[in-house]
Amino acid sequence: MEYRQLGRTGVKVSALCLGTMTWGEQNSEAEGHEQMDYALASGINFFDTAELYSIPAKAETYGRTEEIIGSWFNQRKSRDKIILATKVLGRSNNTWFRNNGKKATLNKENIEEAVDKSLRRLKTDYIDLYQVHWPDRPMRLFEGLSYKHIEAEACSIHETLDALTDIVKAGKVRHIGISNETPWGLMNYLNESELNNLPRVQSIQNAYNLLNRTYETGLSEFFYREDIGLLAYSPLAQGLLTGKYQNDSLPKGSRKSLFNIMDRYDTPNAANAVDKYISLAKKHNIDVGQLALQFVTSRPFVTASIFGASTIAQLKKNIDSINVDLNDELEQAIEDIHLIYSNPCP
Repeated sequence: MEYRQLGRTGVKVSALCLGTMTWGEQNSEAEGHEQMDYALASGINFFDTAELYSIPAKAETYGRTEEIIGSWFNQRKSRDKIILATKVLGRSNNTWFRNNGKKATLNKENIEEAVDKSLRRLKTDYIDLYQVHWPDRPMRLFEGLSYKHIEAEACSIHETLDALTDIVKAGKVRHIGISNETPWGLMNYLNESELNNLPRVQSIQNAYNLLNRTYETGLSEFFYREDIGLLAYSPLAQGLLTGKYQNDSLPKGSRKSLFNIMDRYDTPNAANAVDKYISLAKKHNIDVGQLALQFVTSRPFVTASIFGASTIAQLKKNIDSINVDLNDELEQAIEDIHLIYSNPCP
């Protein structure tokens, strides 16, 4: 396993990060524990979760994933072996996340309540990386590739960063990050930190995969100039890049069959692009999912690829992706496909 520096923290995290959002819905507590055991034994020291999880978000199950991680920490006495990342949700119209029944937002009151709840569920007294799950300002995040401006009430980045500073000073959080952000948003976080001597964002967690490489335009430059690496989520495009949904297949137990929440990847050219990557993988005798995952992991601006699994067999296959050799011929073939099917998904 390769280990990479998280921003400017000096902390080393594994290049593969264990995603956890299926635990508490698709996966039981015992299955979550089994996955963490196997991941840790395989050299993974980086787990990512969120107060929102498990997925899909429901009043009955939100926070359940953190509870499963907390019970594992308690049973295995392994907290010191893991770099733990979780997230506070952005502005939400749902009223069941907060005690007062108000809509969640990224102000001091909401952030302090959220982090205290996460700490209790996780059975720990600190979080290594605390991330803003999505911006407070209203944005079109998952429905398209173009920016759509929306004027509405929102907490400022300064207000949010000030609240994050308080929980860092209190020792509840060691480092901070952002997720589902734009270049404008990231630059404002960095400017606020520098101008006001506040904690610095150390990472950004955005979608990045063979069907959506928009991160490369704009945001990737922050790695080279500001040491902000990408924690890439959906490297397999919610399973689409494994090929399991091709030809209208709907495997039993898959996320799409259970919840039908994959509109983000149900776009006209997605299946055509996946067909090309499947053919390429077959030509080189490589599993297409491992090809897709290793492509993400091997990008120089990526700190870690965040992958999830609903079975231990999937988990093992994903971890074994680090053994895939992306030689020059494969790299060029991937670029050729990308030129024809450029970013078919948001």
